[in-house]
Amino acid sequence: MPRLLLAAFLLIALAVPATADARYSRKKAIWGPTQVDGVSQFPIYRDLGVGIYQMQLHWNQVAPTRPANAADPNDPAYRWPAEVDYAISEGRRYGIRVAIMLTRTPSWANGGRSAEWAPKKAKDFGRFARAAARRYDEVRHWLIWGEPSRQNNFKPMPRFEAKGPRRYARILDAAYASLKRESRRNLVIGGNTFTTGDVTPRQFIRSMRLPNGRRPRMDLYGHNPFTLREPSLRKDPLGHGYADFSDLDTLARWIDRHLGRRPRGGRIGLFLSEFTIPTDHPNYEFNFWVTREVQARWLARVLRITRRWNRIHAIGWIGLYDERPNRAGNEVNRGLLEWDGDRKPSYRVFKRG
Repeated sequence: MPRLLLAAFLLIALAVPATADARYSRKKAIWGPTQVDGVSQFPIYRDLGVGIYQMQLHWNQVAPTRPANAADPNDPAYRWPAEVDYAISEGRRYGIRVAIMLTRTPSWANGGRSAEWAPKKAKDFGRFARAAARRYDEVRHWLIWGEPSRQNNFKPMPRFEAKGPRRYARILDAAYASLKRESRRNLVIGGNTFTTGDVTPRQFIRSMRLPNGRRPRMDLYGHNPFTLREPSLRKDPLGHGYADFSDLDTLARWIDRHLGRRPRGGRIGLFLSEFTIPTDHPNYEFNFWVTREVQARWLARVLRITRRWNRIHAIGWIGLYDERPNRAGNEVNRGLLEWDGDRKPSYRVFKRG
C-alpha cells in the first residue's frame, strides 16, 4: 500500500470520532483535496477541528454554453461537478460546512475572451450564482472570485486605476442580490484581495463602486493576508496600501471608511480565505520560507488572534499537504502534513487552535 494512502487510513482511524484534544471551530477553514487515492480526507479535516471546507466552482466549466434559463440549475447547459456534491455530502457526515468560490467566466459571457475576463453583463454572473445556490442549497458561504486585485486572475485590471475594482463591484453586487434572493442566510464574501496585488488592498477597497456611485453589497470582506513577518496586530503597518496579517486592524478601518456597514446592519466582518506559511527551503511561489518550528509558532499566534477577535469570521489554511518533491527542489511545503502524510508540528497546533 502506498505510504500516503496508508497514512490517510491511519488518520481516519484516529479521527472518528474526533479526539477530545481537538478544538472544533467554525472559525477554522481549510483548502485541500476531497480525496486521496479514493480515500475521503474529511475525517482528517474533522480531526483538525475544521469548521469550513473551501473549494472553487468555475463558471466557464459548469456552463461552457449559454443556458436557456440561467437561474435554473437543471438547465441542460449546466455541467455540475461531482466533486462539489461529494464535498457537501462528506461535510454533512462530519459536521463541516462547505464554502464555494464562484470564479472564471465562460467565453460566451465575456465576448470570446479567456476566463479571467469579467462578464460583459453582471446579471449573467448573478443568474449563475442563483443557479449554484439552488443546486447547493446547503452552502451558506459564497466567495465572489479569488484575488481579483491580481491581473492574472481578473481583467480588466489596469494598474493604479479604478476600472477593475468598479467592474468587479458590479458582479459582486449582482451575486449578492441573487444569493440573498435565494436565501437570506447566504453569506456573500466580496473583495477577496491579498497582501499586495496589481491594485493594492487599500486602493481596491476605495475604488469598489457601482455605476451609480454606491458601494457594492456584501456580508464579509475576503482577504488573503500572507506575511513574511511574525503575526502581531501591534506591529507597524507595511505601508503603500498593503495589508498582511499584522495589518488586519488597518484593513478593517479601510473597510469601515470606504465600504460602510452590511446592508442589514453591523460591521463587515473579515473572511481570511487563504493563509499559509511555507517551510523548509526556497520555493517557486513565495519569496520566503521558515522552519517547521517557526511555522507552528506563527500559526499558533494567528489562531489565537482569530479566536479572540470577533471581527474575524474565519481563517482558511492552504493546504493540507506539502507538494511532492521535484527535481528542482523548489516545491512549496505549505501543508500541515508532509506530502506522504506524516504530521508536521503545525498539524497539532492547528488541531488545538
